[in-house]
Amino acid sequence: MATSYPALNELFIFLNATLTQASIHYSKIPGSTILLKYVKNSYQNDPFRSLLELFLVFFALKYLFSKTYRTDNFVELTEQEVEELVDEWRPEPLVSSLTEYQKWELDQTPTIIGSQGPKPKLANGKTLINLASFDFLGFSTNDSIKEKAIETLRSYGVGSCGPPGFYGTLDVHMKFERDISEFLGTEDAIIYSQSFSTISSAIPSFCKRGDIIVAQVFLCLGLSDHSRICKGVQISRSTVKWYNHNDMEDLERVLKEIQDNAKNRRLTRRFIVTEGISEYYGDIAPLHKLIELKKKYKYRLILDESLSIGTLGRRGAGLTDYFNINSKEVDMIVGSMCNALSAAGGFCAGSCEITEHQRISGLAYCYSASLPAMLAVSATESLSILSQNPQLLVNLNENVGALKNVLENVKYIILDGDKDSPVIHIRLRQDVVNIADVEGKERALQEIVDEAMNNGILLARAKYVRLQELFYVEPSIRICVSAFFTRKDIDKAAAGIKNAIVKVFKNRSK
Repeated sequence: MATSYPALNELFIFLNATLTQASIHYSKIPGSTILLKYVKNSYQNDPFRSLLELFLVFFALKYLFSKTYRTDNFVELTEQEVEELVDEWRPEPLVSSLTEYQKWELDQTPTIIGSQGPKPKLANGKTLINLASFDFLGFSTNDSIKEKAIETLRSYGVGSCGPPGFYGTLDVHMKFERDISEFLGTEDAIIYSQSFSTISSAIPSFCKRGDIIVAQVFLCLGLSDHSRICKGVQISRSTVKWYNHNDMEDLERVLKEIQDNAKNRRLTRRFIVTEGISEYYGDIAPLHKLIELKKKYKYRLILDESLSIGTLGRRGAGLTDYFNINSKEVDMIVGSMCNALSAAGGFCAGSCEITEHQRISGLAYCYSASLPAMLAVSATESLSILSQNPQLLVNLNENVGALKNVLENVKYIILDGDKDSPVIHIRLRQDVVNIADVEGKERALQEIVDEAMNNGILLARAKYVRLQELFYVEPSIRICVSAFFTRKDIDKAAAGIKNAIVKVFKNRSK
């Protein structure tokens, strides 16, 4: 053992000298210091990335120096064998077979003949009062908007067939961006050709891996417009924290936990994502409290106003107008042009830095064809009509109040939705209607929808893809009130819905 120490010392001396010489020679290579610094920082920030890069280098070297080979030993088949294989092959179906429940849902879906407006006509010739559409102002049948759209179609054609950043931007696009920015009171705005891709592109253009997003639990449910928010959150690969729906105490708890856990860690970008009017409950977000918390904990606020633009506030400018708050207090106002504005596409309004950044990093803006000119003009005309007719908002609020006054007294149901929200959800009262399973509740609600249709009212259940939901939501019928209807229409609709509910559950109790 004693004789081994000198040999070991000589080995250490040799290794030390070799490493020293290697370090001296490496330092003489141009750019070696930058490469070494990059490797150190990369390993410190993300060791998995360094291991992956090292693996790719070894794989490239092995592939480069490996021997080439050919596969010439093909199996020759006779014509008879080929025919037998073709006859035996059975392709997989492109669409899976419908379940019994899906067949039942499909059978209950009515067929509309002609345009879908506030009073559509069914295949059987019956005209209904439409309370299933997000056409809150009744602009889908407005003659002025139709004339402007037809005139623009004849002048500009159907579309530019190019992304906005190349040759797809037209003067009518820029006009709507100016108009919606002025309408909301922001510095600038940017429009997207699809409503779904607006917020799902805006979120990941700012939020990256390692950033923090704090969102409501019901923003990531299966089917409906909410899935666009969920996709944006997923694409961003940010760390997501959830807080209870419109519960500001729970939101502050989450923000405080993040703050406490973030000590001695690198600074990250942080965002609160919420919506103005909840599509699943019809209630209004407490914007004043959200702004207070985002300032206190240093967050940016992304507000989805797809359902509140054109429906809330003295001018219909959404939550900032409703709560009388300066719109510049909200970092990003995202909205849809498909609902109250009766067009297509979406917009994101905020500071000039917010919008210009999206023009070079918003994937849906950079790689999607621009919005057809006639739709941009339709949205501009809708804004103009709304600005010139504030009575529309008064009519909308009166219709909402009249409908709720009748339905609030029905013992079998509960109503979800704030008093000024045009979105109302009818849910079964559990202490009166004893239905435990989800499918049973859906069938009971569909019976109400069918009976209301017999009374001349078009309703729709809120649909969900249960297997894809992160959180459970109680089945409901979603009612969307429109300013288009007269008081007589609303009284008829309220009485028809009430009679349908009472009749369904009286028949069930027999």
